[in-house]
Amino acid sequence: MAVTTILQCSLLIFFFSVAGINARRPFACDPANTAVKGLPFCNVHLPVADRVRDLLRRLTFKEKLGLLVDKATAVPRLGIDDYEWWSEALHGVSNVGPGTRFGGEFPGATAFPQVITTAASFNTSLWEEIGRVVSDEARAMYNGGVAGLTYWSPNINIFRDPRWGRGQETPGEDPIVAGEYASRYVRGLQGNLPGDQLKVAACCKHYTAYDLDNWSGTDRFHFNAKVSKQEMVDTFEVPFRQCVMQGKVASVMCSYNQVNGIPTCADPRLLRDTIRGAWRLNGYIVSDCDSVGVFYDNQHYTATPEEAAADAIKAGLDLDCGPFLALHTQGAVDQGLLKETDVDSALFNTLTVQMRLGMFDGEPSSQIFGNLGPRDVCTPGNQELALEAARQGIVLLKNHGPSLPLSPRRHRTVAVIGPNSDVTVTMIGNYAGIACGYTTPLQGISRYTKTIHGPGCSNVECRNAHLFGDAIHAARQADATVLIMGLDQSIEAEFKDRDGLLLPGYQQELVSKVSAASKGPTILVIMSGGPVDVSFAEHDPRIGAIVWVGYPGQAGGAAIADVLFGTHNPGGKLPMTWYHQNYLTKVPMTTMDMRSNHVTGYPGRTYRFYKGPVVYPFGHGLSYSNFIHTLVSAPKMFTVPVDGRHKNTTAATDTVRVTHAKCGGLSVGLQVDVRNVGSKDGSHTMLVYSTPPVGHWGPHKQLVAFAKVHVPARTQLRVPINIHVCKFFSVVDKSGIRRIPMGQHSLHIGDVKHLLSIQSTPLGFD
Repeated sequence: MAVTTILQCSLLIFFFSVAGINARRPFACDPANTAVKGLPFCNVHLPVADRVRDLLRRLTFKEKLGLLVDKATAVPRLGIDDYEWWSEALHGVSNVGPGTRFGGEFPGATAFPQVITTAASFNTSLWEEIGRVVSDEARAMYNGGVAGLTYWSPNINIFRDPRWGRGQETPGEDPIVAGEYASRYVRGLQGNLPGDQLKVAACCKHYTAYDLDNWSGTDRFHFNAKVSKQEMVDTFEVPFRQCVMQGKVASVMCSYNQVNGIPTCADPRLLRDTIRGAWRLNGYIVSDCDSVGVFYDNQHYTATPEEAAADAIKAGLDLDCGPFLALHTQGAVDQGLLKETDVDSALFNTLTVQMRLGMFDGEPSSQIFGNLGPRDVCTPGNQELALEAARQGIVLLKNHGPSLPLSPRRHRTVAVIGPNSDVTVTMIGNYAGIACGYTTPLQGISRYTKTIHGPGCSNVECRNAHLFGDAIHAARQADATVLIMGLDQSIEAEFKDRDGLLLPGYQQELVSKVSAASKGPTILVIMSGGPVDVSFAEHDPRIGAIVWVGYPGQAGGAAIADVLFGTHNPGGKLPMTWYHQNYLTKVPMTTMDMRSNHVTGYPGRTYRFYKGPVVYPFGHGLSYSNFIHTLVSAPKMFTVPVDGRHKNTTAATDTVRVTHAKCGGLSVGLQVDVRNVGSKDGSHTMLVYSTPPVGHWGPHKQLVAFAKVHVPARTQLRVPINIHVCKFFSVVDKSGIRRIPMGQHSLHIGDVKHLLSIQSTPLGFD
């Protein structure tokens, strides 16, 4: 397949840079516009809130209505352009939303690995750095007039069910990991600038309990997620809370589904009371596209469209992705369902974000990021980061023998087989843009050794076996065989949940026949977002190694080859559980419970609550090195100070409410030595779990800390770990109250176990 190479992309960028950038004219407050010169809302020296209030005072109600939707209309008399709020930057600047387009000076943007792959790196600094690079390219494209500054990313929903088509977009199944990913990626995107300034405005979505698209007759437009208080606080709210409170995200998107009978975009307890009230969102709340229309037209939640508009705005919705509020808010006001002040409150939040972005500060080229242009997109450094992210996200699942790494000296010819062996756009998953260029798996492996290509299947559906002969013949001729199998967006995608976890069609048969014919080691590479039941390959001695690569981005083929040939030592860990196919018979997608139920036989979900057999557990991942942990220092007892006005513990559970504890700076410190006893330098993901001293209402274990460390061969590194007691040693009871269990907490770091006794002591008060 002919593809644009990285060199070609660089030459295009050089050409367009020399040709000059078509700079964006000012969105508002153009210094040349005498009609607005001197007006307070254009005065950059005034507080943003004062500027916004001045602008609202000048807008007519009709003009305000045009600003309630993503396709915000222009206000020519005040020198304000129209604006498209909807842009996407899930793992690179995307053209999925209408606010961004490629072409001319911007033929593409760096396409990083899909989020589930990047999450497998467990590298928080990498997550933030990717966000920084993506926002560089976004700002450059904004300056060039082909993109906006409001990006509705990341997706931080919990990967609750392995069939979910959009699980690939998320950081996985663990709430703590998802929350940390959210805050770090958002910081990278938004820039960590002084004051309230924003580089771009990120958006954490989809709030909340959204993790079903279209399964067994139930779709997201009609689904009512029945979620207990316990599960809401313990699982679904965790990443969003961290995104808002630690990440300081500028926006949150509400979802299509209902939660306990109320559409999320019409629920004041979720939007007004929680996101803006308890978490203090400094930004705007936006609907998923046409969500307001969905809860009127599809869910029939209100009797009239005017009631739907009123319910959404009064619940705390500020911006409608879709035309609904522009069409029906006037009627809601006319009928007395809304007041103009309600509309003003919504616009105050959206206009504030635009001003924080500098959109009302005049000429973009004179602003802090005004120098960014075509030369800052698809740079060699950005593309190298995409390659490194792909390397770090690859997970070695099995390595019998060991069969990996391969050697160009010993494996002079490699058969490259499978429907994903020479793909391009498959590697960037969904919500992607146009990549700078691609290196396919076949191309990547061909850089190391001679290859024989036999796809075996024409696509991942693999509906017949008529191409098997060429693949089997290639395996018989080669010194090693690499099968690159798995899924793509025809199998798992938005609005397409999976029916099962097995490889599609005849893929499994192809793997088995090729491995039986191969004269050298057989390596199985799985390209997918969600887990795949490959237990047949795990138990087949003819298949020496299994590697999961997710959707590895534009440089995926190079990263795969670097891992297979040992140039890169794999260090990724699975961010989700890989279940057996028969797990699905016990778990409907529509059941939101995370915890198991011994009475009904419901097995529970994710590593925190499911104890049954799995293909591979959460956190699984091998290396070409061997890492040994030694716990150097850790307290055996820790005391939690409790406000003396409250009873120390609840007798029934022997726990302390987090709200009663003095949580500020309350951390347990550990010192862990990590020794690389192998012959290769390598990065190691250290996962720290805790098993709390509670009964069936708590998790049987939960991740409380993780760290990514690079340890050269035959050396040792001391790693400090600080675990916030109230955040990570707490559990949530059936009433949705977060509590710290008193007693013995069992810590697990690899093979190392340590018992920590947590007790409470009362403090006086003023």
